[in-house]
Amino acid sequence: MSIKENLAQIKEQLPDNVTLVAVSKTKPLQDLQQAYQEGQRIFGENKIQEMTQKWAEMPKDIEWHMIGHVQRNKVKYMAEFVSLIHGVDSLKLLREIDKQAKKHRRVISCLLQIHIAEEDTKFGLNEEELRTLVSSQEFITLENVRIKGLMGMATFTVDEVQIRREFNKLNSLYKSVQSDFGGLSILSMGMSGDYKIAIEEGSTMVRIGSSIFGTRNYQ
Repeated sequence: MSIKENLAQIKEQLPDNVTLVAVSKTKPLQDLQQAYQEGQRIFGENKIQEMTQKWAEMPKDIEWHMIGHVQRNKVKYMAEFVSLIHGVDSLKLLREIDKQAKKHRRVISCLLQIHIAEEDTKFGLNEEELRTLVSSQEFITLENVRIKGLMGMATFTVDEVQIRREFNKLNSLYKSVQSDFGGLSILSMGMSGDYKIAIEEGSTMVRIGSSIFGTRNYQ
């Protein structure tokens, strides 16, 4: 199926309250342009250099989401334009985003990444670290970042019971911290293989790549 058909099929399945991030990492500009022509305006990238190059080439009404793990020394390259940073997992990283956002007189929206998978390779805060971070004096003084919600990735497994359990755990945490923040509106969980379960468990934002653009070539 074409990008056009894939997008139409996925959008048909998404409830009105769920935002689609088209994960365009490693994909050529013409693929993004096809999705753009079909009305897609939110794209997710995991490499800052690649995202910056695409931002320069693509129309300026696009929202660029950084969905990969972020190195602090790279924040400055995207601070001018990034709409949402998904994988924020430390106060040090928040401090750097705040500093770079200030230079551009912007407030950058962020999601705090929570570790819910049983894999060591996934980044993220646990519940105790999350609560410590958001109650710290330094966090409260950050003026150029805005926490919009939480994100997490389930274990890469075919066990749907486990995936559902992990998403349910994140949704419970999301609900329990909503009152601490005020204005939390995004629970980002679910990718091509598990987004339907994620939506059933409360996700309001899904990150879908291969189901739109086809499998990736990492050569």
